[in-house]
Amino acid sequence: MSHSTNASKPAPMRLGLRVAATVLLLGVVGFWAAKGAHTGWSMNQVPVKQTDEITGIEFVTYEKRFVPGIEFLGSGSGLAAGLFVVSLLFKRKSTQTTSS
Repeated sequence: MSHSTNASKPAPMRLGLRVAATVLLLGVVGFWAAKGAHTGWSMNQVPVKQTDEITGIEFVTYEKRFVPGIEFLGSGSGLAAGLFVVSLLFKRKSTQTTSS
């Protein structure tokens, strides 16, 4: 009696694109969170309040520092989603095994 099963496994390109999409998404979210998780637009100068020691008056100075905003998170997530969608275009490899 012969028994055949169709087992399908992901094609290497399909799997590679999905892994790349996952790594990209985790990297973008991690970088965004590590740099401050700013929900506004990206900034390359951050306002810092300081107080004059003599008069006690508060004033604002700007520190040069990059803080990624929500558009950084959105574009990185969109690119990861695009890679995942492209991975759907590749067909699965089907392997047939027969046992007697």
